[in-house]
Amino acid sequence: MLKSLDRNLNKLYKFSGYVAAFFLILVAVFILIGISSRIFGFYLRGLAEYSGYCMAAASFFALAYTFVEGGHIRITLFLEKLSGTKKKFIETWCLSIASFFSGYLAFYFVKMLIISYKFQERSEGADEILIWIPQTSVAIGSTIFFISVFHQFILTIKKD
Repeated sequence: MLKSLDRNLNKLYKFSGYVAAFFLILVAVFILIGISSRIFGFYLRGLAEYSGYCMAAASFFALAYTFVEGGHIRITLFLEKLSGTKKKFIETWCLSIASFFSGYLAFYFVKMLIISYKFQERSEGADEILIWIPQTSVAIGSTIFFISVFHQFILTIKKD
């Protein structure tokens, strides 16, 4: 059962990476449309805001995938010099701290999303979109990141 859960979580992280790539493509599309609109003399409201929302979504959806693939800056230079029990203790300690802070971050992003939805807040940009719509991707991405850090924490504890 744990192997199945591990496999499904890794699929979730990979899917999160694909979602991040999709949002990066949208950033490029919105920027190209903005450039084209200036060249051809028409105006589309909110393109700069939408590309910013997509960039935030791409950043947060990429967190979990990048973490699992080892792309984040870690303490590996320090851990290389350690071995055995000391290495496992330091790695477990660091992952416990990272789990706490990523969980804290995810909790407050979800809380911010709920408050924005409850009060129907709108963005201050030209688009005046309901702000909970772009905040949803940030909340989901940070939650998946917390899951990935906590997952790595559990795997480190389980490791012999």
